[in-house]
Amino acid sequence: MADQTTTAERRSRAGFDLAPPSPEQFRALAANLNDEERRVLLEHGTERPFCGVFNEAKEKGTYCCRMCGLPLFKSGTKFESGTGWPSFFDPIDRSHIAFVRDTSYGMIRTEIRCARCQGHLGHVFPDGPPPTGERYCMNSVSMRFVAEGDPLPDELGRGAPEGEVAG
Repeated sequence: MADQTTTAERRSRAGFDLAPPSPEQFRALAANLNDEERRVLLEHGTERPFCGVFNEAKEKGTYCCRMCGLPLFKSGTKFESGTGWPSFFDPIDRSHIAFVRDTSYGMIRTEIRCARCQGHLGHVFPDGPPPTGERYCMNSVSMRFVAEGDPLPDELGRGAPEGEVAG
């Protein structure tokens, strides 16, 4: 059983357990990915613009990490950026996102990863709308959508619903 002190210290302000998956859990999560999801999430690839299933999505709900289920964005923070990728201006909790300097392809950018499983999500740019001025440019295959009112995923078995401390 996990040390409760460690788990409590690794919770985000939104109440989610940010401790990484165990090696066995990581292998199981990775085994559930298709080839494109694996290429993007694990190998830091990028899907082609204007092809992602969430680029034009308008439903209300929550966008979660495709791999581990950590909630990333609410649909109310999604906006049309014209870039061909789903874009958001504010995460549910900044501690759910890991920010990594990316110097690939002769550019300096900020890569964003899931803070819990380290899956590649996309990049963040300083050209988004108010109030944050940020544009989280996401790969659709890096996310799963949970409709408003449906339970959030609990891929790591950390309590249903994930994010609530068991009483």
